[in-house]
Amino acid sequence: MTANDCELCGGDAGARYLCERDTVALARRLGELPDLDAELTMHLVPARRGPAELVTARTAGPRSPINEAVFDEIRNSRAGEVLHSWRVDVQRERWPQHAAPPRAGLAADCRWLAMELEWIVVHYPAAGELAREVRELEAQLRSLVGDPVPRRQRLGLCVAVTDDQGTVCGAVLSRLPGESVQCRWCRTAYRTEADLLLLQHHQPKPNP
Repeated sequence: MTANDCELCGGDAGARYLCERDTVALARRLGELPDLDAELTMHLVPARRGPAELVTARTAGPRSPINEAVFDEIRNSRAGEVLHSWRVDVQRERWPQHAAPPRAGLAADCRWLAMELEWIVVHYPAAGELAREVRELEAQLRSLVGDPVPRRQRLGLCVAVTDDQGTVCGAVLSRLPGESVQCRWCRTAYRTEADLLLLQHHQPKPNP
């Protein structure tokens, strides 16, 4: 990896530690994590599927009426611990003369990191690790509340010509549902319906 590669996806990041797409995704996750964490309390008791599965503390027997995975997450407050540790470290890097910030809750830490994101992606060497851990936290919380992270759609191979010799990029193209299509490697964007039809037309044909 070179200094200009995104530390999360490996694509072109210019003079930053994260590319623009992963910077936007990190900002979105920081905005959504507090809501996902707050939603956990709604999933403490497993959903009831019918009268026969009514669960009470008196009749449950060996079966707990509490969703233990959700309970453990709430009790340990892992998301809060992780985000606060990142806030402490970023502040130590940016303002080493300041004392460590006191605990103020997940929402406050996420908001602070989001406000400092432009500095983080340019100056903070651990920006990739921060983005990776926030992404993992989002996936974990979404799995607990029954709202899994959308899977990336594989669209094929990039067909952009990258030099005067006619070399085709050939990198794998993928996107999240509703996301625009841009190659991570050569940065070619497929914006219009005509671009996408051309992309589909020039895909390698399967062997008979």
